[in-house]
Amino acid sequence: MKPVLIIMMITCLLSCIPDSENTTYSVSYRKDEPAPTTGIKSFMGEELPRKQLSERVRKKYEKNLEKAENDLYENPTKLDPIIWYGRRLAYLGRYQKAIDAYSNGLKRYPASYQLMRHRGHCYIITRQIGQAIDDFELAVFHSTGVKNAIEPDGIPNILNKPLRNNKFNIWYHFGFAYYLSGRFDKAVAAYKRCMDFSDNDDLLVATSYWLYLSAKRIGNDEMAAKALKNVSTSMKLIENTKYFDLILLFKGAKKVEELLRKAEDKNGLLNPTLAYGIGNWYLQNGQVDDARNIFWKTLEHPNWDAFGYIATEADIQNMATSVD
Repeated sequence: MKPVLIIMMITCLLSCIPDSENTTYSVSYRKDEPAPTTGIKSFMGEELPRKQLSERVRKKYEKNLEKAENDLYENPTKLDPIIWYGRRLAYLGRYQKAIDAYSNGLKRYPASYQLMRHRGHCYIITRQIGQAIDDFELAVFHSTGVKNAIEPDGIPNILNKPLRNNKFNIWYHFGFAYYLSGRFDKAVAAYKRCMDFSDNDDLLVATSYWLYLSAKRIGNDEMAAKALKNVSTSMKLIENTKYFDLILLFKGAKKVEELLRKAEDKNGLLNPTLAYGIGNWYLQNGQVDDARNIFWKTLEHPNWDAFGYIATEADIQNMATSVD
């Protein structure tokens, strides 16, 4: 028998976008060391630690942030420097400061779907799901009729080839925000719309994965099966190989033991993306205890900003009040 999950509904204050287009964008340029803790709390109410980065990566990201600060200083009223300043803060794990940067930018550009999309992403990571949904609703509205375009990568892939486009990013994150809120019917609708902008194999695989999980949560096995059919072994992937492996698991083309070995690193930690998918496979096969165990083990990983980690937190909360 499939487990029945009682969905956690997260109530948040609506975010407000000031209506003044003449507000001057300003930012502090002090190079203060980040606080030891983030002020960000998990869905279980525990404060999350600072983002872990290697010394090499941290220095690289800080150098990029310094450049973004200088660009913003020289062009304080242009949109792109505001966006990149927020993105560079986020890559360092300074998500609340990134939210503040995007919010300040929206004072000057209240119709910027790009600022809304990026702020919504940070709201997801900071577990402010209601605000994220509000931002993506507005991003959809303000991007309607706008020509779609590739969104530049802040952290390039191995081929240095940007794969995502603006409208994909809006709908993909919109779907995930709905997924976390337990509104799986809305998540399905968002991911189906996201399919219209999933114009390469990597995007198609990512969207198909979350559409599959969302359809299974509402008991629509036919739609879930159709989502899996979008993915074939002939696909050539650059980034989303983990989602691809998980889809093959759901299709029965990979064994769970194989992915468990792949998910575990040398320290015994589980990759959140793979572990969350495996946990869902357990749930779908009635192995609730195995799912619960792998979900808790997933939370030992330091990458609490990974989507698999965030979804794991939400499911643990749901399972705490589930009825078999």
